[in-house]
Amino acid sequence: MSFESLGLKQPLLSCLAELNYAQATPIQTQAIPIILQGQDVMAGAQTGTGKTAAFCLPLIQMILAKKHNLAKQSAKNNLANEQVNSASVTSASSATAFMSSMLVLTPTRELAQQVFDNVCRYTRGSNIQSALLYGGVSSQSQIKQLTAGVDIIVATPGRLLDLVRQRATSLSQINHLVIDEADRMLDMGFKDEIIDVLKRVPKQRQTLLFSATLDDRMFSFSKRLLTSPKVIEVSQRNTTAATIVERVFNVDANNKPALLAKLIKQENWQQVLVFSRTRQGADALATTMAKLKVNAAALHADMSQAQREQVLSDFKANKLTALIATDVAARGLDIAKLNYVVNMELPFKLEDYVHRIGRTGRAGQEGQAITLLSIDDEPLLIKLETYLDRRLPQQWYPGFEPDLTQVAPVTRKTKKGSLKQQARQKALAQSKRK
Repeated sequence: MSFESLGLKQPLLSCLAELNYAQATPIQTQAIPIILQGQDVMAGAQTGTGKTAAFCLPLIQMILAKKHNLAKQSAKNNLANEQVNSASVTSASSATAFMSSMLVLTPTRELAQQVFDNVCRYTRGSNIQSALLYGGVSSQSQIKQLTAGVDIIVATPGRLLDLVRQRATSLSQINHLVIDEADRMLDMGFKDEIIDVLKRVPKQRQTLLFSATLDDRMFSFSKRLLTSPKVIEVSQRNTTAATIVERVFNVDANNKPALLAKLIKQENWQQVLVFSRTRQGADALATTMAKLKVNAAALHADMSQAQREQVLSDFKANKLTALIATDVAARGLDIAKLNYVVNMELPFKLEDYVHRIGRTGRAGQEGQAITLLSIDDEPLLIKLETYLDRRLPQQWYPGFEPDLTQVAPVTRKTKKGSLKQQARQKALAQSKRK
């Protein structure tokens, strides 16, 4: 469907044409008309579906229309009263310089940067001003932007609230509040910060909540945020993109790094995103891969912002073959044409499997998601397959066959029947929301 048929107008249509946005994606098709009507939205969509444009484009159009109407009204007022005191004009202008009308909250610095980059692309050539706020860097340049006056703020919760408390900005005129990656917001412990933000924005506003998953927890939390929201889901829950080929290699835990290096070299992978459960594990694997002659680097929350930005820049510039990341650090990464994702271990949170492999197979492109499965991962595999309601094909890689004498650890909680029952109960609870 064309963007024009969804209600978008010039100059956004010209901007989208320059960016080669030909047709709207399903989430854009469903969300844009509803957002333009001013309704609250609760949207669930897989990564790589174009959700940033789904909320940015209609809100930018609404801000442009508001600014145009204000400019017309101001011109009328000036004509009606040519004796306006210039000092009072200056005072009024500075008093409203802090006022922004759109706020986008994101859980990570990387995602904030990506959303901000898209906002800048969509508003290029317009009179809309935007600011990017996140921690780990000096706040002085951010305060300078805010003092000059901005229409759109893209921020992580912690830095935003710091600047609000310093009176560097105000949220009292926010008309549009967007919570992006809301499920990850809760996972990272930002619930209190979001509630704090809610106390500072007007009750009469439009609120949009975007999440990779819509479960009971998310519906419960949304009651504090949204008013009679329109719920949008562009695909069934717990599903992965049809363009992703999933492979599971049975291998002993101590042989995983060597098998990863073998796959990279044997299959000539140019780029691969590798998931590790822990920061320590990511660092250790990066060191091991270097010994195996694979150019790799870790990405996790213990690194400084400058280090994280440098690693991401190197990976996107093809200076690194393997980026080894934790789930938190990798959430929101937008890497074009990423063909391979590897799970060194299965995640403890079943939803994270879908998030992880969703880094590849984006926008209709094909991708491969590979899991290196050792004997201690088998209890998690049972739960995952029940959660996904399908089996994951397993195989051996020649030269890395597992030791069949090893036995998976079994406790009362990890017995096969118990694991399946746990996953089934969770799946049933989610299905009630469909």
